[in-house]
Amino acid sequence: MQISQNSVVTLHYTVSTDDGTELDSSTGGEPLSALLGSRFLISGLEEALQGKSAGEKFEVTVAPEKAYGERLDHLVQAVPASMFEGMDVEPGMQFRATTDAGEQSVIVIETTDDEVIIDGNHPLAGIALSFEVEVLDVREPTEDELAHGHVHGQGGCGH
Repeated sequence: MQISQNSVVTLHYTVSTDDGTELDSSTGGEPLSALLGSRFLISGLEEALQGKSAGEKFEVTVAPEKAYGERLDHLVQAVPASMFEGMDVEPGMQFRATTDAGEQSVIVIETTDDEVIIDGNHPLAGIALSFEVEVLDVREPTEDELAHGHVHGQGGCGH
């Protein structure tokens, strides 16, 4: 069976940056299963999977716009340190922030006595990602998986 929209795909992957820095891998662990079209995978990887079959191995580089998007300078902001009153805020900490666009994850990138510099970009924004993929299995989704928009394990999904 070839992979198409709404296929359930089980695969092993390794993802790296262009300079070869490995970011994540399922190799040697549990494979990843995903329902294509559910926005679980980045769009560039979903596109690369189309038409593949179980047993195929391939490599693909996904441009930022098909991965986590380009970096947006306006998502880096200085906010008053008083907003974090009573907290020991350090670079690398992550918070949920309420913005005009709704809830958003932000990362602290710098602190001063008066300000905290936060970054609302995804940590991988602006970065091309290289994938090594091995397709282990392809199948049709169950009606419940389609209705719920995600893959179910043995015995369902628990909701």
